[in-house]
Formats: sequence, C-alpha cells, structure tokens
Amino acid sequence: MAPSSLYDLLILGTGTAASTVASRTQAAGWRVGVIDFRPFGGTCALRGCDPKKVLVGAARATDHARRMRGKGVAGDVRIEWPELMAFKRSFTDPVPGQHEQSFEEKGIDAWRCKARFVGPTTLEVGGERLEARRILVAAGAEPIRLGIEGEEHLVTNEEFLALDTLPRRIAMVGGGYIAAEFSNIAAISGSEVTILQRGDRMLNPFEAELVGWLMEAFEAHGIDVRTQTNVQGVEKTDTGYRVSVSTNGESETVDADLVVHAGGRAPALMELDLDAAGVKTSKGRLCLNGYLQSTSNEAVYAAGDAAQAGPPLTPVASHDAEVVAANLLQGNHAKPDYRGVPSVAFSIPPIAAVGLSEQQAKKQGKKFRVNCKKTSDWYTARQQAQPVYGFKVLLDEDTDRILGAHLVGPHADEVINLFALAIRHQLTAAELKATMFSYPTGASDIAHML
Repeated sequence: MAPSSLYDLLILGTGTAASTVASRTQAAGWRVGVIDFRPFGGTCALRGCDPKKVLVGAARATDHARRMRGKGVAGDVRIEWPELMAFKRSFTDPVPGQHEQSFEEKGIDAWRCKARFVGPTTLEVGGERLEARRILVAAGAEPIRLGIEGEEHLVTNEEFLALDTLPRRIAMVGGGYIAAEFSNIAAISGSEVTILQRGDRMLNPFEAELVGWLMEAFEAHGIDVRTQTNVQGVEKTDTGYRVSVSTNGESETVDADLVVHAGGRAPALMELDLDAAGVKTSKGRLCLNGYLQSTSNEAVYAAGDAAQAGPPLTPVASHDAEVVAANLLQGNHAKPDYRGVPSVAFSIPPIAAVGLSEQQAKKQGKKFRVNCKKTSDWYTARQQAQPVYGFKVLLDEDTDRILGAHLVGPHADEVINLFALAIRHQLTAAELKATMFSYPTGASDIAHML
C-alpha cells in the first residue's frame, strides 16, 4: 500500500462495534480499512461473552444436577475440562477466518498488526503510513495495571479461557464480574478457588442485599471469598505461586497453581500514541462529545469498550456502532441512548440489574418505594432446588414507572430483559403487572415483584 493511499475510514479493532461500522460505511461506498493485531473478531466472540457463556452453561448444568441429587437425579455428574474446552473452541476457532472472509468479500482492506497514530489523520500500520478522512477507535479494553510486585505472573481472562487443563488451586485478584463468573466455573469444575477482594464485598455495581444472598451460593460451591484483603505481591515458587496479602492489617499468604487478574478492564488506548493525533483523554478514557466524536480531533470517533461512554457491554458496542455509522454517513445528529441497559454477572445463579440503584435514586431526589424480598420459597427456586432467589424493585411514587430492578437467582439473566424493556419504553408497573406471561416461567414472577 502506497503511503499516499487515502481511506474514507480506518478502524482500529475488529470486534462488534468495528465490524458493524465497517459494513455500514462500506455499503455506502466508502473506502474502508480495519486493523487489529489480534485474531479478527473482538473480545466478545473470542475472549469474553461467547466462550465464557459456553463454560457457564456446562457449570450450570453440572450444579443443577448436583442440587437435584435425592430429588430424582442420580449419578456423579462432573465436568471434563479438555472436552469442554474443545466444545468452546468449536465456537471461537472459526471466528477469525469468518471475519477475514467477510472483509475480503466486501472489499474492506484488513491488516493483522499493531497501529499507532503519527498525525491527526495518519496511522502507521505495519511499517506503512495510511491516511484517512475519519478514524474510528474501537480497539476494545484490556486488563488494568494493578501495580503489585510480581504482576507479570497473573493470567488474564483471555488466558483463563484458553486453559488446556484446570489447575487444582486458583486465586483471583479482584471481586468483580470476572471473579464472580470464573470462580463459579472453576469451583464447580473441581478447583479450590480463593477470591481476594480489597473492598467490603464483591460485585459493587449490584445491590448489597442481593450480593449477600449470592454469597450463600458461593459458600455452597466451596469458594473462599476474602474481602478487605489487599494483594501486595505474587511470587513464583517450586510448586506454583505464593500470593502475599494483608487482611485487616494482618499479613498472610495464599498458595495457588494459577493466579487470575480479575481486577477490572479499561479502554485499550496505551499503545495508540493518541498525543500524536491530538486526541485528548481524561483518567484513561477518551474525551468524547455527545456524538461519540473526539472533542479535540473531529476526524476521530470511538465506540464500544474503547469509548466506554456507556456500560462496557456488547449490546452497548452494537448501539454505539449504529450511532457512529449514522454520524459518519449523515453528519453529527445521532446520540447514544443508554436508558434501560441491563447488566448481568453470569455467576451461578446469575445476578442482574437494570436502571437505578437505591442509592442512585436517592441522590437524584426521586420519590420511590422499594419492594425487596428473598424468595427461596417461591416455586421458581424450589423447582430447581436453588435456595438463592430474590429481588429488589424501585417504583416511582408519582408515575408508577420502574426506576430500577435487581434480581438474583434462576432465570435472572433472562427476566431482567423484561424490566429493561419496561424502563426503556417507560411502561408503568401496572402495565407490566397486567401482562400475561407464560406459566410457570421466571417471567411469571414479575407481577409478584411489583
């Protein structure tokens, strides 16, 4: 490619947001190129949501069968890790080739290498310099730096999802989504799991009552959750790794065969040399206007986890992509709408939320009532022999609209979508309560939550 080659759009990344914008703009006649130093397909399809859910599905099935022992289900159900990983690879292995073929068929140029800005509209890509009228940053996210000694010994979520064998002892540094999900998968698969969380509890984005109920399931799975625990360092030993921690001022060590980085992720911007393009950032995030455009370089847009204008979720990346594509093709006019975006931690059982938390509703001065109850005795829970089930719903006193919904237990990951629908389209609690859902399903419990 000659240095003078001019593109209408160059895109950093090949995930959900990148692929959507590439297709939309190419179909409109734009000359488009995509660059990604990793296998094409992005985090969700290759290193996140999709492969994780395959493993979660197996762990759920195993846990359900074990809970049903003595209730009509017999036999020793267990996970065969190599077979499960082979099944997972049946989903992930074809993805890069499918993306490469799609780009080629559409006439979208693609580079498998790193890229960095060398000017406001110029990228250095594999030793070449490429110019573009517009550039989209959709490079996803990466694990944050923890700043602890021996950090290089930690494996990422991506590496965990590629393990050929599952170690016997696993320590997880952090107490968010990754820890909640991977700990359940590993523990149900036979590992001894310790979660090291510096805060007072796990899963801070979720309501404290529901997280408390969820911890009962973690205990039943044999997961050792240590809160108020600061990790000070990790060292390699003859038999694995030794994690030095401080809990309430007392020092101790945790021995493990694998230490997992579960401390969160941030936009993958470090290697892009944004200063060379005059693209401003603040606290590790791009400075964007309401159109997902850089506030300091009008040629640059962002979407998905790299933008992190909304929650770092795949549906948000798809939504961002539609907004950016519309603005690129028709001029700035579209803005993202993040109302009613549900969030789920696929623990076992899952925990889910949409809308405002109780604390957020109070800060906004809302006048509301709260329905909150642990419902282990409801049919939905008893039918699955699942003792962890409960909800917390916030209802606006003046409008009867749902301000927030928080669920934990069977089907929470599916039922939360109905609350999201109600919030996004401003349905009242009375309207949702009057809806006839099929019975017996998780959704049929909604009326009793309102």
